[in-house]
Amino acid sequence: MSVSDTIWPAAPLDAVEVAFAALSGDPAPVSIDLDMFRPAVGLPTGVLELPALRDWLLANPRAYTARDAVWRELIRRARLDGPQWVIAAAGMAMPALRRYARRLSDGYRGDPDDIGAEILAGFLAALRNHVDVSRRAPYASLCRAGWRAGHALRQQASEYVTVEDVERVTGPRTPRVPYGHPDVLVRRAARLGILDAEDEQPYIDVRLGQRAMEPIAARIGISTDALRMRLCRIDTRLAEALANGMLTGAASPQAAQALAARAERRASLRAASRRRMPTSTSTAAA
Repeated sequence: MSVSDTIWPAAPLDAVEVAFAALSGDPAPVSIDLDMFRPAVGLPTGVLELPALRDWLLANPRAYTARDAVWRELIRRARLDGPQWVIAAAGMAMPALRRYARRLSDGYRGDPDDIGAEILAGFLAALRNHVDVSRRAPYASLCRAGWRAGHALRQQASEYVTVEDVERVTGPRTPRVPYGHPDVLVRRAARLGILDAEDEQPYIDVRLGQRAMEPIAARIGISTDALRMRLCRIDTRLAEALANGMLTGAASPQAAQALAARAERRASLRAASRRRMPTSTSTAAA
């Protein structure tokens, strides 16, 4: 059955399952070459279609190293290689997502499909942006995100209280400190040279926007590990600047001069590093 001939069900989880089946069918089923992983991971060898790989993972629930390796690759492909891998990742997680939907829908007075939709939305948000593949158990983190989203809807339904006249509700309405925008401090830090101009938007995207690192690293032409280390160094410099009051007060001319010198030194080191790169890498980083 082709995707265009598919009859799509209304329930979100059912629709994902149908899309996953369509991707897994002939003539070109989505698969992973398991030989890319180290033998010590414990996975089967050769090319395996995703439904078969899902069955293997379900049959080997204690194969933690193998599951982590597979899910790191699925997350990476979902972030970099197009929508079909987003569907593939959701389909691989469908047994867990359906189990959560059944549990959270038990006794729910609303439409059970709303629970499924929230679980799927939470899972997909974590898949696209929030799960750090450098940490252990990325699959568990994805599933927890889906559970939390469904549970939040369930809690909202049970805790909703109607307020007859919102204008007469007592209590403070002003936002609590800090009510400013952290990106303003980041932009001030960029002007002072605490972080470089080319790092300003990636820092805002990852640290403030909680976006995934992989697409951002690919866009600026460096590896994910290099971006992670770069952002950690920026974290340290920002923490020092906040502790010294440079971001919340006026920087002295001497401090500003020292920051500018450090920024110039970083720029020189990066330029030298780019010159040492192979031609293909340099083109990607430009």
